[in-house]
Amino acid sequence: MACFFENAVSQALVASGHNLYFHTFKEGKNRYEVDFLIQHQNRIIPIEVKSSSYSNHKSLDVFLKKYNNRSIDQVYLIYSKDLRVENNITYLPIYMTMFI
Repeated sequence: MACFFENAVSQALVASGHNLYFHTFKEGKNRYEVDFLIQHQNRIIPIEVKSSSYSNHKSLDVFLKKYNNRSIDQVYLIYSKDLRVENNITYLPIYMTMFI
């Protein structure tokens, strides 16, 4: 299911005109991956996609901590629930991806 969600999100982002990037990095023995990075003007927008267990987004948290002094614009977590904003992360229902 997770692969389906990531593919649907990538399709919607590309259809909206975005170039897609991803970011993998290591912190100690742990490896982290942010699903998508897009650019808006000179700012970075990290996007994490979750089909379940959306409250656990360690990769996104570590990314934001590591690059907190960089030009990060908006932060999105795409999932299957309702729209909400919490701790500067916009939790966006998958069907709203086209509005990013």
